[in-house]
Amino acid sequence: MPLIVEDLGRGVPYAVAHARQKELLAARIADEVGDTLLLVEHTPVITLGRRRTAADNVIAPEGLDVVEVERGGDVTWHGPGQLVAYPVVYLPEGRQDLHRHLADLEEACIRTCADFGVEAGRDERNTGAWASGRKIASVGIACRRWVCWHGLALNIDPDLASFERINPCGFPAEIMTSMARELGAAPPFDRVRERLTTHLGELLPG
Repeated sequence: MPLIVEDLGRGVPYAVAHARQKELLAARIADEVGDTLLLVEHTPVITLGRRRTAADNVIAPEGLDVVEVERGGDVTWHGPGQLVAYPVVYLPEGRQDLHRHLADLEEACIRTCADFGVEAGRDERNTGAWASGRKIASVGIACRRWVCWHGLALNIDPDLASFERINPCGFPAEIMTSMARELGAAPPFDRVRERLTTHLGELLPG
């Protein structure tokens, strides 16, 4: 069955998307809905994964919301110019491998970057998608009863200075890059969203 796609739009507060994820998680566990992909561009927010806390990894939140969430990983920033995808999907028998799921999310980002002429790949030591030695996409998931949620954030054309408020994913802020930086100009947001949706539909179980 193909992914159900819900585009929440641009300029969406994190709490709105997080609440929708939790609704879908409960419904998917109960087998009341099919696998669903949420797409969103958030208003500025800092989220903290299970590995870190605000006290030791957020340098200067400057009034931004700081939200502790269920996903694995470290601290990151979401905001304008960044496409975030939250696949709420059940991993069936034969696909119940969280490392594979993370790799599929990375691969969707890598393929999407390639569609626009950005050469991206993996770093054997660190998650995410990388271009020119810098991180262009972050991934982080949670899983309950083999239903995965949270997902990925692909930097299309964010203000990279926004990452200076934190140590993104435990790295110094200059580790981050974007499609716009790699290309010299920003690709169309809507077109990137279309390609990422296609690749996730190809890669994720369904």
